[in-house]
This record gives sequence, structure tokens and C-alpha cells, in this order.
Amino acid sequence: MSESLSEPTSDVSEQRSDSFVADSLAVGMVIMLAMTIVQRGVGFFRGIWFCRMLDDIVVGQWAMAYDFITMVTPVMLLGMPGSLPRYVEHYRKQGHLPSFTNRLLIATVVLGAVFFAMMLAMPDWFGWLMFDSPQSHSLVLSVGVGVIAIIVFNFVYQLVSALRQVRVASVMQFVQSVGFTVIGIGWLTIYGTIEGLIYSFVAATLLAILPGAFTLASGWKGLPKSQEPFEASPMWRRVLPFAIALWVMNLLTNVFALSDRYMILHLMPGSSMDGQAAIGQYHSGRIIPVLLMSLASMAAGVLMPYLSADWEAGRKDAVRERLRQIVFGVAVFFTTGAAVGLVLAPWFFETVLQDRYADGLSVMPMAFVFAIWVSIATVGQDYLWVAERGKLVTVAIGVGLVANILLNLVLLPVWGLHGAVTATLVANGIVLIGLWLAMARHGYVLDRTTYYATILPATLLAGPWTSVACVIVTCLVCPQVKLWIFEAWAMLANHLRRRTAVAS
Repeated sequence: MSESLSEPTSDVSEQRSDSFVADSLAVGMVIMLAMTIVQRGVGFFRGIWFCRMLDDIVVGQWAMAYDFITMVTPVMLLGMPGSLPRYVEHYRKQGHLPSFTNRLLIATVVLGAVFFAMMLAMPDWFGWLMFDSPQSHSLVLSVGVGVIAIIVFNFVYQLVSALRQVRVASVMQFVQSVGFTVIGIGWLTIYGTIEGLIYSFVAATLLAILPGAFTLASGWKGLPKSQEPFEASPMWRRVLPFAIALWVMNLLTNVFALSDRYMILHLMPGSSMDGQAAIGQYHSGRIIPVLLMSLASMAAGVLMPYLSADWEAGRKDAVRERLRQIVFGVAVFFTTGAAVGLVLAPWFFETVLQDRYADGLSVMPMAFVFAIWVSIATVGQDYLWVAERGKLVTVAIGVGLVANILLNLVLLPVWGLHGAVTATLVANGIVLIGLWLAMARHGYVLDRTTYYATILPATLLAGPWTSVACVIVTCLVCPQVKLWIFEAWAMLANHLRRRTAVAS
């Protein structure tokens, strides 16, 4: 690194602001977990209802439109808003946070406007890209409006999260999820067009911005201010390498995440309708596994500012230990949850989804495995980002993307949907191994808990009960895990004793 992460901040005025009091990591994680369980439960209900109200072709169209809106945004913004969680604390301490944020905001607005203009100028091309055939210009326009809405939401959300206002960030996510469920299902019940469904998402997203915008407006004037002028050039020299690495990572990640579905859409034997129907089947098999990936993504977002704060303070060993415990916990809890999901899946597909998604049920075990690997990688890569070695994340994802494309080219024509999911499974395993190697290169020790965390999800392929047995045995025989459990139990007991003493 060319400069220290803990630069002196003597230029900041002595008065420190309490306008943004950070939530503790423990409180943040508990709040995030509780709100995520509720909101993902709502999202799960929404996904089921969409599958019941729409045929698999329209479900496939909605899946492609939604994925395009949510995944193209960080790519076309060149990683600018994604830099906020890493650098907000740095510039806040220096007293230059407003100047730093304003410059990122201007860049975000310009890039968003350019992309929206491109969608208006080339609607037929974007229609082919998203749906394998030119669509009505009104549908493409609705997707473009969705992109603009998610840009605004993401900027506010990233800034609120970077300030460690976890409760507010969780409320934003909750309002978006619940609002979209109510508005979307109401729209489908009355009218049922896909354009209206996209605008329902836009309305819910704009509504969810309000809690974050209110919090920022209330506390912004109270931020510490430096007496020294802000120099933009050093800021861009520091932020741009990080943003570019993040942009490349987002590009590769989102291309990776969409590659199997785009290859199904464009390479599946038959018509474009056959490809859209296969994506609808795949979407049904991913409804539950995607919940795990969403939870991991939110956890990683909450964790990043806390890891950055510890790293800035020189507590690098604490960062490694904290991350090691969280990664193993993700593997254990997600594998156990996936096993429960597989036990309930036959009833769920037959009864709730009206026995219309048999292919989705058959690929669900593989979807769970790679979803948990993705979740572990999402949390684990925070280490490389706080160490400002994010380019190694892009290398690992790039290798996995190439593997995914090559494997899809070979397996998709032979095994159809199952071939695409198998290719994605293997490719995500490659990415996770690449991340472990990169982290080990920069001080993260790969102990036995790391190996267990990698292997446990794969046991789901042998059946849910086998997987649960492996989780139990691992927790009983690994000394490090037993120590963590003992420490957690002791902390909980001490907390309860203090609460009892206060109450008495």
C-alpha cells in the first residue's frame, strides 16, 4: 500500500459529532439478522406468489428483468458507491466526508444518466440482451427506470451502512421488500402486466429511500469539519484503484451470476420461449438458496465498515479471528438450514407450487451447495477488500467465470438445465478455492475450520440427513470450534447475569 490507513487527523476540529452514533457490530448483526429473516420471509412469500400467478415463461422474463436491474447497476457505476463502506470512516475522521461524498455523488449521477440514455437510444438491443428477442419499448423503458431507482437506493444505502447506521439500513431493506410484495401482488391481481410489476418494484424502492435520506439529512450538518481545504487529487488517486478493482469484481461477479441463465436463454435447444421456461424452472429451484446468498450479502455489507475500523486501528489479528468465526458460522448454519429446506422441498413443490416445477426441485441440492459457497466467498472476500487487495478477488472470480462458460458450453447441450447448474456448481467451488489462496497469501491462516467450512456444504449432495450428521460431528470433534462455542456460551451467561443483577 502506498500510504498508511491510519493517517493523522490533527487537521480535524476538536469538536467531534454525535450526529451519527455507530451501532456496535453485535447489535448490527442481531438487527440485520432479525430484519433479514423477516424481509426474506416476505420475499420468499412474494416469490412463491409470483410463481403461482404467472406461468414459467413470464416468471423467466421477470427473473431476467430483475437480475438485469439489480446486477447491472454496480457495473455501470464503475464501483463508485461501493467505495463508501471502505473510505467513509477515513474521510470522516479527517473532517472531509461531505466533500468526499459529493464527488462520488456527482460521478454516480453522470454515469447513471449516460446509461439511461443508452437504453433509450437502443431499446431493441437491450430487449434482445435481456429476453433473447426485441421487446416493446415500454418494457425496456420500465427496466431503465428500475435501474435509476436502484442507483439512488444503493447510494443512500451504502452511505448509511458505511456510517454504521445498521438499524436504518435494515429498515430500508425491509421497507423495499415489504413494499414491493404488497404493491407487486396487488398489481398482478388487478392488471398483471410485467411492465407494471417492474414499476411496482420502482415504487417500493423509492419509498425505501426515505428512512435513509431522513437520517442523513438529520445528521449531516453535525459531521466533524476540517480546517484544511479538501484536495480532490489525492482522494481520486486513492479511491480510483479501489473502485476500479471493485468495478472489475462486480462486472465479473454479475456476469458470473448471470452467465448460466444467459447461456440457457440463448443456447438452450428450441425457441426463446423454451429458454425462458427453463429459466423459470431454474428460478423456482433457486427461491430458497437465494435467501442464503442474500443474507450473506447483507452480513458482508454490515461487517465491512467494522472490519475497516479495526484495520484502521491496527487490530489486524482481530479482523482475521472475527472473520474466521463468522465464515465457519455461515457454513454451519447455512448447511443446516439447507438440509431442512431439502427435507421440506418435495412437499413445497408439490403443494405450494402446484407441482409445476419438477426440474426446479431436481436441481435444488446443487443450487444449495453453490449458494453456500457463494455466501462463504461473499463474507470471506471482505478481508481482501479491507487489506486493499481487492484485485485478487477479481482474479479468482475471473477464473471461475471462464470455467463456468466453458463447462456450460460442454454440459448444457448434453444435460440441459442440469448441465448448466452442474457447471455453476463446479465454477463456484473454483472461485472459493481461489479466494482462500489469495487470503492466505496476505496473512489469513487457513486452519482446519476453513477446510470444514468449504467441505460441509458439499455434503448436501449426499442427502440432508447425512449433511446434518456431518455438521454435528464437525462441531464435536474440532477443538477450535468447541472453544468458540464455550466462549460464546460464557459471554451469553455473563450477559444474562448482568441483566439479572440490573433487574434486581
